[in-house]
Amino acid sequence: MLKISSLYDNYIKNNLFMKMILLFVVITTVTIVTFSYFMFDFMSQSIVRNELENQKKAMDRINSYMTRKYESVQTMMLDVYRNEPLSLQLSYFLQNPFDEYMKYMLDQNIAEANIDMPKGLDYFENKLENDPDIENLLLYSSDKQFLYVYKQQQVTRLISANASRSFIPDAMALENNLVSVPSIWVRNAINQQDPKLYAIRVPINDKNTLKNIGQLLVYYNSSRIEQELASYGEQLKGYILVLGPEGEVLFDSSNNYYGALYPYTDQIETLHGTAMLEKESYVTTLTQNQAGYLIVGIAPKDEVAAAYRGLKQTIMLISAICIIVVLLVPTLVVVNFAKRTNKIIRFMRKVETGDLSARIQDEKEDELGQISRSFNDMLDELTRHIDRVYKAEIKQKHTELAALQARVNPHFLYNTLEVIRMRAVSQGAKDVGEMIYSLSVLFKSFVQPKGVNTLKDELETSRLYLELFRIRYKDKLSYAIESDEQLSDKMIMKMALQPIIENYVVHGLEPRRADNRITISVLQEEGRIRVQVADNGTGIDEEKLESIRQSLDSPEESGESFGLRSVHERLKLLYGSGYGLEIESEKGIGTIVTIAVPDSGEAEGV
Repeated sequence: MLKISSLYDNYIKNNLFMKMILLFVVITTVTIVTFSYFMFDFMSQSIVRNELENQKKAMDRINSYMTRKYESVQTMMLDVYRNEPLSLQLSYFLQNPFDEYMKYMLDQNIAEANIDMPKGLDYFENKLENDPDIENLLLYSSDKQFLYVYKQQQVTRLISANASRSFIPDAMALENNLVSVPSIWVRNAINQQDPKLYAIRVPINDKNTLKNIGQLLVYYNSSRIEQELASYGEQLKGYILVLGPEGEVLFDSSNNYYGALYPYTDQIETLHGTAMLEKESYVTTLTQNQAGYLIVGIAPKDEVAAAYRGLKQTIMLISAICIIVVLLVPTLVVVNFAKRTNKIIRFMRKVETGDLSARIQDEKEDELGQISRSFNDMLDELTRHIDRVYKAEIKQKHTELAALQARVNPHFLYNTLEVIRMRAVSQGAKDVGEMIYSLSVLFKSFVQPKGVNTLKDELETSRLYLELFRIRYKDKLSYAIESDEQLSDKMIMKMALQPIIENYVVHGLEPRRADNRITISVLQEEGRIRVQVADNGTGIDEEKLESIRQSLDSPEESGESFGLRSVHERLKLLYGSGYGLEIESEKGIGTIVTIAVPDSGEAEGV
């Protein structure tokens, strides 16, 4: 959390362009993602509808096929009823023993019957041969309790189904569904164990008495239904079932539920479009009311979802590309504006440091271009104003500085000559030569000044001045000058140190002490050159020190501390109000006076 807060403070809080980009990113991303979601939802629902519609068409095709088979069986019996001889023959066959039926057929004058209609049991055998989808055709006699069985490519058989030895009569009596799975007892009796069968049943009635005398059972191979789905190939999702009235499986395209009741019949009966079967699935139903069977299309949601999984990836890819393109172009535009804005800010800061020659090069006609030209015009006007006003003020400061230096020089010469005079009076003239030499060098530096005053020059002047007093006080005064030679060419104000040394000689040096010492140290730090003058003189008490500090910034007055005040005022005039002289002192310990000048060429010509 702290890291996020830091990132916000550093890169976003005060960055208008970053806020604009982030806001645009959020709005654009949310818009594209929302649109993509609704588009994906619409298209995926459309794909689901198409898949379910495809399954519905397959179900209609199965229903059409099974309806044809059902109507074919119904037509088979109607044809029997329409043909009087054939109807009589079938009735006699189902109500009499088989050997009596054979005698009956021999006694009949078959030639007088309709030659276009097969005679006797040959009619059903021909139906079997003409329809390869029929696996078995059975005639059951309820009076004589036998089964007459036709099977493809096999000899017709007569099978006894006596109630004392078989459950077939009971099963036939209880059978009331027109379309169902074959009875297990009948299967065993005719040795038909293929589970992929469904039976279409038609009751057989005596045409004259309307008494039920048996049943016609036609066993169709369920595998033939799969051929109706061959054209759909892998396009068909899930599987299709044909269920009987009790939930028995007549057809299963998945081949998983043959020979058993479908375990999810209850869920299908109460479904609302979807149901939890083996897995969450879409369920479509189609009822054949006349035949009594139910066609069920089951499409697991995960299989249907696989159909639009590629669509999802495509939409995500397109959305990502759109987000990148939509964000990249505006971002590049905003970044370009940000660069131009930062360029203007950099030039403003450059001018802030004093470079009034800086100009912004921006030829565009938009708002930033207008700001740049206005900024350049402002600098031109400011430069002209400086030529008229500020240069005049600078000249005035130089005049004041010259006046201060004019006052310092005579004061310095007077004190120096007084020292030489006292030295000559007090003791002979053997040291006078050295003192006069040092003094002449000092005079020469004042009379013939250089165009630029360096730190080396100022320290040499201080050394010559201290040398006069070292000779004056012999072994009672010593001094040290500590400076890195790399700082020798740094520029500094003239006569910055001499008044400070003079102040020590006049007020801090004790002639009776033998260990008077003054040290000049030069340091370079943080863009400044700091010069420190430290002594072990009498020091200044706290009240007096505070008074001296206040006098440094007071209006010019005659009297003591003139030398220190002149240094302080000149530092401020030359370098600004941030510079000046600092004094630290402790009574009986000594005094430290520090001045600082910029580590730059701003003091040229001083």
